[in-house]
Amino acid sequence: MSHGLRLAAMATLVAAWAPAHAGDAKAGADVFKSECAECHAVKEGRNKKGPSLFGIVGRPSASVTDYAYSDALKSRQWTWTPEQLHTYLSQPAKTANPGTKMKYDGLTDAKQLDDLISYLQTLH
Repeated sequence: MSHGLRLAAMATLVAAWAPAHAGDAKAGADVFKSECAECHAVKEGRNKKGPSLFGIVGRPSASVTDYAYSDALKSRQWTWTPEQLHTYLSQPAKTANPGTKMKYDGLTDAKQLDDLISYLQTLH
């Protein structure tokens, strides 16, 4: 295999390993403040209108013990992976999970969504 082909193959492997939705966590903190902070806190154990988002990435849906979730979310068996968050937050909450209590129209700006999810991954 030529040197050029080896470099191309390595670049392909690196790209395949890179997160599908890599974003800027620092910019995501600003997105959180404008899009989410009215209803959600990032401090562990601090619920507002919505549950705390501390540790959200990797957490099973409807699992904060001291928050009253909708039946619609309790019936889901999601894990809040970056991919699941991307799907959920990129559309209106009532479309993503009919019957939810969450009132959110979705975040359609792909860069802001990637930044937000990168920020949410830092909350642990």
